[in-house]
Amino acid sequence: MPSAVSLIRSDKLSSVAQYAYAATVPADARLIFLAGSCPLNADGSTAGIGDYKAQAEKAIENMLLALESAGAGIQDVVSTRVLVASTQQADLVAAWEVVRAALGDHDVPSTLMGVTVLGYDHQLVEIEALAAVMDPV
Repeated sequence: MPSAVSLIRSDKLSSVAQYAYAATVPADARLIFLAGSCPLNADGSTAGIGDYKAQAEKAIENMLLALESAGAGIQDVVSTRVLVASTQQADLVAAWEVVRAALGDHDVPSTLMGVTVLGYDHQLVEIEALAAVMDPV
């Protein structure tokens, strides 16, 4: 099934960004609002303590499971927000590289933010996403 998401690019904006600057979905698309995907194991423990890359990988894994449960996949993501508990740009980049690799050619509009703290013990990364699908008629 083709994706409901159309990525928008502009030659008037910097080409340095590793993502589209905007995305659209048709009015009849079903929107899927995902909670922030956290680096939690099934038992509730935090994965990859102290490791930004490992936590981003676990958060992506959990995001993919949530998407699947909603009848969607990575190609249906409209946008992401990546929250990283750090003031160091290198830590943000470590998490972003994981997200960027997971998105592949589907380089949706994304925001990368350093924050002071996240909700779970030892949590360093959280990934929010919005997705859209066209359900069969």
